[in-house]
Amino acid sequence: MPRSRYRFVGTDAPYFMTMTVNSWLPVFTRPETVEILLDSWRYLRQHHELRLHGYVVLENHLHLIAGSPQIATDVQRFKSYTARRIIDHLESARARRLLDLLARFKRAYKTQSEYQFWEEGSHPQRIESEGVMRQKLEYIHYNPVKRGFVDLPEHWRWSSARDYAGQVGLIEVDRDW
Repeated sequence: MPRSRYRFVGTDAPYFMTMTVNSWLPVFTRPETVEILLDSWRYLRQHHELRLHGYVVLENHLHLIAGSPQIATDVQRFKSYTARRIIDHLESARARRLLDLLARFKRAYKTQSEYQFWEEGSHPQRIESEGVMRQKLEYIHYNPVKRGFVDLPEHWRWSSARDYAGQVGLIEVDRDW
């Protein structure tokens, strides 16, 4: 029996996803860790046909809207690569407290690694209409506003809101869907 009711069904539509750092630890307060996420998306866009429609990165989780011919595999690639690179970064930065917590909160059955960076799953929700796409984009772009971090969505650096406001963002997004 699957662990979650959320799953990828087909590759002909984009998906809204949420990915959370293990135990909601605030790892993305460091620009270097967010850049690892952006680098991974750039690579997947260039080499694996990932179409990134929108994203927001907050201190302990991210939301994105993306699709690809092999979306489930691309999400696994993203999570695996970013976990390894971020843990390497935290080790080189001697972020012992975060590393200790990532080790302590690791699931017992994950015996092949010392740490668990991401919570399991990405809760994919298939987007099948323009109305749902607009609703999900608004949700992710207004997330930092609702949390009181910024007054306008495009003021949040780690988001695709700038792209949709006609400004240049940090990573190219696919605005056509």
